[in-house]
Order: sequence, then structure tokens, then C-alpha cells
Amino acid sequence: MKQKIVIEVQMHCSQCRSKALKIASVADGIVDFVGLEGPEKDKLVVIGHNVDSAGLTSQLRKKVGHAKIIKIEEVKPEEKKPEEKKKPDDDEKKPCITFPPYPYFDKLVIYEDDYPNNNGNCCQM
Repeated sequence: MKQKIVIEVQMHCSQCRSKALKIASVADGIVDFVGLEGPEKDKLVVIGHNVDSAGLTSQLRKKVGHAKIIKIEEVKPEEKKPEEKKKPDDDEKKPCITFPPYPYFDKLVIYEDDYPNNNGNCCQM
């Protein structure tokens, strides 16, 4: 069951916020999302499967500061509606754009070497 947990944590600085996010990301269960919300960024949001909310709150109390669970709710997956394929009308058909083929060469021309003493090497030393 996928659930969303909102925990209010007393966080005084950015280091406290960082520590709280790290603790939440390694919580028991499968964590899909961890973030902060609220005007003062004092609410920690965790979305995942079978996340132990009481254990997470206890860890936050030990390592960050006072924490309390605000709400726990089930996250329902979004239902995707099947899209209907529209057939283009004759009036709405787009013109087909074609390009000319690649250039075609009739003859293969081989030029003789301008430097007869080269003996096939690129440079002379």
C-alpha cells in the first residue's frame, strides 16, 4: 500500500533539514519521494510503500528535534483514460513533404599521385 506521511519537525537550520531528509530517505520500507513543504519548510513529506511512520518519527526525534505525525493517507494511483485515436478527415490532411534522392555519381575518377617519389608514404623524412 502506497502512503503519504507528513511529519512536522522542528528544524532550525539547513543542516537540520538535510539531516532530516537523509534520515527519511533510508527509512524502513520502500521510499519513493522525500521532500519539505510548508512556508517555513518544517513539514517533512515521505511517500512510499510500507514505510514505518512511528519508527521514522522516533528517529527524527532522536537525531533532529521534536517531531510529530500530522497525517498519514493512502495514495491512489492515477487512472489513465484510454485515448481515442482520431482519424484525420480529408479536409485536415497534411501535405506530404518529399525530398530529392541523394546525389548520384556516374563515374569514378582516380587521380594519379602528384609526387612520384613518395613511395606511398605520407611524409618524407
